[in-house]
Amino acid sequence: MNQHKHSSLFWGPSLSRRQAMHAGVLTGAGAAIASRMYARDLAAEGGAKPSGAPMPKANAVIQVWLGGGPPHTDTFDPKPEAGSDFTGPFSGVCDTNVSGIRIGQLMTELGKCADKYSLIRSFTHGQFGHETASYLTQTGRMPGRLVYPAAGAVVSAFKGFPEKAKGEPDNLIPPYVVLTQPQGRFSEAGFLGIKYKPFATGGDPNANRFAVEGIVAADLTENQQLQRRDLLNELNSLHHALRVNPDIQTASKSRGDAYDLMLGDTGLVFNLGEESEETRTRYGRTRFGQSCLAARRLVEAGSKFVTVNDGGWDTHKDHFPAMRRKLPDLDRGLAALITDLDERGLLDSTIVWCIGEFGRSPKVAMESPWNGGRHHFGAVFSTLVAGGGFKGGQVVGQSDDRGETVKDRPVYPGDLIGTMYELLGIDPEASLPHPMGEFVRATPGPDDGMETGGRLHELT
Repeated sequence: MNQHKHSSLFWGPSLSRRQAMHAGVLTGAGAAIASRMYARDLAAEGGAKPSGAPMPKANAVIQVWLGGGPPHTDTFDPKPEAGSDFTGPFSGVCDTNVSGIRIGQLMTELGKCADKYSLIRSFTHGQFGHETASYLTQTGRMPGRLVYPAAGAVVSAFKGFPEKAKGEPDNLIPPYVVLTQPQGRFSEAGFLGIKYKPFATGGDPNANRFAVEGIVAADLTENQQLQRRDLLNELNSLHHALRVNPDIQTASKSRGDAYDLMLGDTGLVFNLGEESEETRTRYGRTRFGQSCLAARRLVEAGSKFVTVNDGGWDTHKDHFPAMRRKLPDLDRGLAALITDLDERGLLDSTIVWCIGEFGRSPKVAMESPWNGGRHHFGAVFSTLVAGGGFKGGQVVGQSDDRGETVKDRPVYPGDLIGTMYELLGIDPEASLPHPMGEFVRATPGPDDGMETGGRLHELT
């Protein structure tokens, strides 16, 4: 097999006969497992050993993605002195357990644990369109000739397929997971290809049975699924006829691994019923809260990048009634996630990153038809980071008195993504594996033409 060597990874042909066999035999969870096995096999053959990477402090990332754009002035950067034209009915603030840090008035649970997270109040990219802003925030780059991978795919490529000792069992947990629906504004894997796309669970973690697509069939009992597997094995004459064919053997093992994920102990990671009712209530019995709980269970089980995809933040109209519904759920679920990780000794090794594609306009649109709305705003907005080597109880950067421009210490998407890579032990200057052998740096450099404020070393 011809391979292109890069500073940190080896990359094979875009589609080999073995990979085609995997893709042709399996779908859903099975395809995810087959892709994982394929990437692991490539690593074993090529020796995917990171070189020049910093020592890792973090093992995994939980990204809380607030799709549509959360309002920075109603959440992490309140401006009560700006007046009612800017605050609307949210003229108050919540004091936190860190002196001098105030957050939005509905963020009371997060106010109790501000010592465990830090806020970046000068995040900026200047984009006001959903698609471009989402792509830029997730990849650190502007759209162009190449479709770059999102940070989750990069982390999966470098961290998701570790070498294992001979005889050690496979970890079947997908390294890159989205709870629950794909993000949809960009191709998460970019040129890295299908092997590094996230496994989107579908379903509702707050339902009586979390029906994970391809793993938990909502209309079948586990016994019925086992019977279907046994029947498939009996009917699989091709497998018996070509028992010695290594591709068929690998595909058969992949199918078996997929069933183990669906019906074995590994699949229990998606069974939130194993958690106490007290814990489930702590996170909030909502889709968002239970998704945060599922994310904690996934990183415990070995996932490297889990996105909790929470939409509904695009509030051009009737913004404040929507925020009275959304903000308490965010506050409760995110605070529970951070404190639960801390109590379990996992926060030091798990980065929590809460962000949307941009913020929302600080001045309230009171005129018809908006009725008190906020519009897209990419000039300055906020993001929260916690754990994995990030200090807690800090604020980086500052917006102006109305939250309309960066006043101090601009932070661009590539600055934060590169900092997270360093904490994960990924060399930000390493080359990403490209199917055509092009040199593509993991994070944008001076030759990429992207603005930078520098890595966030004041938080690490």
